[in-house]
Amino acid sequence: MYQLLTFYKFVDISDPHEEVARHKQFLTDIGVKWRIYIGEEWISATVTGNQGQIQAYKWYLAQSQYFQNIPDIDAKATFVEEHQFEKMIVKYRPEIVALGAKVTAQQVQTADRQLSIDEFKRIIEEQDDERAILDMRNDYEWQLGHFKWAIPAGTVNFREVPDLLEKYKEKLQDKKVLMYCTWGIRCEKLSVLLKDNGLDNFYGLDGGVVKYTNTYNDGNWLGNLYTFDGRVSCQIGDETTHTPVATCIHSWVPTSHCDNCRYSPCNARIMVDPKEHRKHFWFCSEECVEKAKNDLLIKNIDRDPIDYKSLRGIIKQDPTQKQAIVTKINSYIDKKLLHRTFTHATSQKEKVLYEW
Repeated sequence: MYQLLTFYKFVDISDPHEEVARHKQFLTDIGVKWRIYIGEEWISATVTGNQGQIQAYKWYLAQSQYFQNIPDIDAKATFVEEHQFEKMIVKYRPEIVALGAKVTAQQVQTADRQLSIDEFKRIIEEQDDERAILDMRNDYEWQLGHFKWAIPAGTVNFREVPDLLEKYKEKLQDKKVLMYCTWGIRCEKLSVLLKDNGLDNFYGLDGGVVKYTNTYNDGNWLGNLYTFDGRVSCQIGDETTHTPVATCIHSWVPTSHCDNCRYSPCNARIMVDPKEHRKHFWFCSEECVEKAKNDLLIKNIDRDPIDYKSLRGIIKQDPTQKQAIVTKINSYIDKKLLHRTFTHATSQKEKVLYEW
């Protein structure tokens, strides 16, 4: 059993590249697994390790001039069965979340208007027509799970949000808008943009969904929570409060599972029943199957013994072998999909679900 530590902090860092090097050295020494991004405006981290390793890392943060007093570092922690990252990443990234503009910690502190989880819970349960709940994550995240009564942001990628501000202002100007995201990081940065554009009726959820659902098991969250680690998603609630809201793209049955199409150029995040996904050989559509049979851009997975990457390497070295290899793989895929039909003819690449 390992502890999963997820946190972020807006802080002005004078030399983020130097801090990247320090982090990498320390984490290598104590042996944790991690994915950490550091920039001039911030740090964002997901780390797994045993209790001693996590305590050592928290000590390191407490000694730093930048990373003392990280908000909710314990409230957002959880336990996982295994490490969540095969590769360890500590790198510089110019923006904590992509909105096309850097912000300072002071700007965030000035603009941020947050509700405590208790206040957020009270307001959403009142079901008042004068309030709106806006999910500021991407629409595929909303599709997998969301708060009751929540409206999707209308994006496939968070950087699309600035283009929707006028729509938000038009549709939500008379509402008290409660917005939320996974950890609170997107809403905190967005608060600067909202303030600059005169949207002063938006309030973020302090600590995001993770802090709320780590505190309350009240059924207000429906479905799973999309994560950005090896879990892909995690169940929220127990047998009395968990309610799947996603629908399998192949069978239309309720599901709490999110996976990817294995045709690499597609790689769509899809809501799918695991058994149905396997039956469809981990493809999302007829289009992806046909393209994959032609170019072999198929992701290797444990449950399929064929090494497609190696086959592509053979073809690259000796193009004369392509026809024979493609013919053999086509026969193999056709056999796997014998008597199997796809609900969708074309790629199920993520798309906007809610048009503002």
